[in-house]
Amino acid sequence: MTCTHILGFPRIGARRELKFALEKHWRGEIDASALEATGADLRARHWQAQRAAGLDFVTVGDFAYYDHVANHIQLLGCEPARFGFEAGAAELSRYFTMARGVAAQAGQAHGAHGAHRVHGAEGTRALEMTKWFDTNYHYLVPEFDAATQFHLNSTRLFDEVAQALALGHPVKAVLLGPLSFLWLGKEKQAGRDRFTRLEALLPVYGQVLARLKAQGVAWVQMDEPVLGLDLPDVWRHAFERAYWQLARSAPRLMLATYFSPLAENLRMACQLPVAGLHVDAVRAPEELPGVVDWLPAHKVLSVGIVDGRNIWRNDLDAALERLRTVRDKHQGELWIAPSCSLLHVPSSLDAEPQLDAEIKSWLACASEKLDELRVLRAALDTGAASVQAELRAARAALAARRASPRVNRADVALRVARTARGDDQRRSPFARRQAVQRARHALPALPTTTIGSFPQTADIRAARAAFKRGDLDIGSYRAKMRAAIALAVRKQEELGIDVLVHGEAERNDMVEYFGEQLDGFAFTANGWVQSYGSRCVKPPVIYGDVARPAPMTLEWTSYAQSLTQRPMKGMLTGPNTLLQWSFVRDDQPRSVTAEQIAWAMRDEVLDLEAAGIGIIQIDEPALREGLPLRRSGWKTYLAGAARAFRISASGVGDQTQIHTHMCYCEFNDILPEIAALDADVITIETSRSDMELLRGFGDFKYPNEIGPGVYDIHSPRVPGTDEMLRLMRKAAAAIPVRNLWINPDCGLKTRTWPETEAALAHMVAAARILRAETAPKEPADRRGDGRTG
Repeated sequence: MTCTHILGFPRIGARRELKFALEKHWRGEIDASALEATGADLRARHWQAQRAAGLDFVTVGDFAYYDHVANHIQLLGCEPARFGFEAGAAELSRYFTMARGVAAQAGQAHGAHGAHRVHGAEGTRALEMTKWFDTNYHYLVPEFDAATQFHLNSTRLFDEVAQALALGHPVKAVLLGPLSFLWLGKEKQAGRDRFTRLEALLPVYGQVLARLKAQGVAWVQMDEPVLGLDLPDVWRHAFERAYWQLARSAPRLMLATYFSPLAENLRMACQLPVAGLHVDAVRAPEELPGVVDWLPAHKVLSVGIVDGRNIWRNDLDAALERLRTVRDKHQGELWIAPSCSLLHVPSSLDAEPQLDAEIKSWLACASEKLDELRVLRAALDTGAASVQAELRAARAALAARRASPRVNRADVALRVARTARGDDQRRSPFARRQAVQRARHALPALPTTTIGSFPQTADIRAARAAFKRGDLDIGSYRAKMRAAIALAVRKQEELGIDVLVHGEAERNDMVEYFGEQLDGFAFTANGWVQSYGSRCVKPPVIYGDVARPAPMTLEWTSYAQSLTQRPMKGMLTGPNTLLQWSFVRDDQPRSVTAEQIAWAMRDEVLDLEAAGIGIIQIDEPALREGLPLRRSGWKTYLAGAARAFRISASGVGDQTQIHTHMCYCEFNDILPEIAALDADVITIETSRSDMELLRGFGDFKYPNEIGPGVYDIHSPRVPGTDEMLRLMRKAAAAIPVRNLWINPDCGLKTRTWPETEAALAHMVAAARILRAETAPKEPADRRGDGRTG
């Protein structure tokens, strides 16, 4: 009989229950026990949903109050020493301190969340955060230094197993495997490779596995997604040694890979001393025959046949054909599952009563994917007749989507087809553009700006919600948004910022806002997906060809510019990010969809330029996120991504300055491709890495202007002027001062006005000090010091 399971379930809750509980806890409105109660309730509900769908196990260990990698930092006892946690400090308070940092004054005896340590005036930086492989989920990066030791240091996983067992569920626990944990971390000790810590780490994993076995756990899923990367030989060769050591005291181990082909690691993965292997047959269907050939018959083969990254209904007939072929060839036990954790899709379509019925019939969220597993297993084990109605419904939905006139538009296809040579190129090289732009804007050295958004206050959110419900008329809504924009402009002028933004009060989300105004996009009401911590996004669904029927930002940006004599940036989201942060149609190449979006955004750019907006920012934080995990696919992807960006940006004249923004990812290995975007100014996140990410730009001699983020907006702490100045000086040592901008890491939407104003005041003050330090010195005979006649 076929077994069904999942690799993980959305943890935030169908109605974002965990998000709201977290934020109440951080505000001091509920204590840790109330937060823990919310977590226990969500886990129980999610496990019950898995059992109701007939899954053979519930998956335990996928839940986290902030991030599952951070869970492992505590489980493995390697909390960085720089946090200075005192013995006896509460586990949850330490956890949130690592995730969010600490704002404290000298002499205070308590850090954030009661972590009980003495912090300096500038508090403590949070752990660095970066993208989880090629997804929009952010994980907290483990830090290893001279003080790092590993020891079993948390009972949370075992407590959750006990909860599931007490509820009567058969348990499959899940752990991030030791090699992936180390690979995803960052070594802070000079001259040491984090790989050398493996021998010290494995015994702790052994203790974890032995304790799970003692609890009665029969299976442990060991996630090793790094097997889908181009690993150095020393890492590849360590897998066999590591898993021989772990298997001795462990329950049965299911090694899980996802997101990428195994390629040269396929044979090795099949032969590791584990009881089962899970492979991603959605991202790498071509490898499934090779896996069947190499995997010994005594091992379980878990086939990830349901897409865990997108929300289109599965082609059940095609899936069944593939699974039957596997079953006929593989003599061992067969399990079926989603391709990866369902963390990356919304919880359920049940919360979408107002979604367009036709489009809704084409979709499947996490709960519906559980049902697809049930249907596939029934068809395999008892025959298609037992689920004929479900198979007919899936078949009809697929056919209707293919035939729908809403999907394909001749005018959009024609515009893309008519793209001419040079449409993706600026008219002049950067040096010429730079001179023209400097003459136009007359900015000081080290100009200050922000990344786009300002605090989304309760009043702003309430007005937008009331307008959407129909409780607020258009005139009143516009008046409220204009007032919020005017406030943001006034505060920026008072702070002394050089290039202003309108604050994006009218925008719910940097992707959703544009998608709502573009043809070819659909939206859910509760299709929330966790991005990091309590931060959730609601990705649009790109179901058809994309076009822009009318201007999207022109009114608000023009109004903001009318309030000030300083330059006002137009703020747009780039084509690659609109693509990557949406659920993208799977019936044509993603590059075609990206180019359609690029032409739509180009129309918006040209409208802004025609209205007199001289600086336009086209954000591309997700550009690297779309990078294939295997280097063999990089060249094709990066060429297409850069082309899409340039199409959106290249219609303007030399005097219009194009900015772009990227955050929370590694850049150094794709710097030539970032330079190929040919943006006049790029702003990047660098504060959590202490400007480490900027070093590559300096070594590469990045040709255009750059704004390295000088403070972390994802933490509530307000860094002081001295801290920002230190980072600015590091930036000035790597990048010519004439090409440097000063800005935060990212948008300020999630922050409050008091902390925003305080941080920006420090930023402007630090910029002025650095200007004075780096200003060219006038010769003595021009200073009027009396030494010349």
